[in-house]
Amino acid sequence: MPLIIEPLAELTPLQQQMLASQLQACIAQGASLGFYHPTSDAHMTNYWSQVNTELGQNTRVILAAYLEQQLVASVQLIPCKKQNGRHRGEVEKLLVHPDYQRQGIAQALMQYLETYANQLGMTLLVLDTQSGDRSELFYQAVGFTKSGEIPHFVSDSQGAMHATSYYFKQLGSH
Repeated sequence: MPLIIEPLAELTPLQQQMLASQLQACIAQGASLGFYHPTSDAHMTNYWSQVNTELGQNTRVILAAYLEQQLVASVQLIPCKKQNGRHRGEVEKLLVHPDYQRQGIAQALMQYLETYANQLGMTLLVLDTQSGDRSELFYQAVGFTKSGEIPHFVSDSQGAMHATSYYFKQLGSH
């Protein structure tokens, strides 16, 4: 079954529901994605509604991965709005539904994202992730370099504080 990756210009209600399900499943697994577990449906609805607004304003891009017409993964790219920063973008919320993890989907999404970003004129990608999370090993494996760490940056649902690690990757010129 071939993996199909495509940018989403606007989120349909069904896509919002599938993305919310993806996000909730990843949070339930312990991923630090800006929400506590459990997350209410209202928080999910508000979040994806805001994302949809930003898609319409061209201030955010979502790349979606499909297997047999099922949305199984996604990643977001936020182009820098500053005049002197148009060469860079921030990677957010790389999500692979737990049922589809460890199949190379995240790696394929990141490769597509890099090509897509480069076509937009970006030569630098940045991202952050919770320090010590398994995602750090993944980002290192796909060529991102850790540039630093900020202690006590995020809290979990029990109030424990965690550090966040910052990563970057320089892309080939466009």
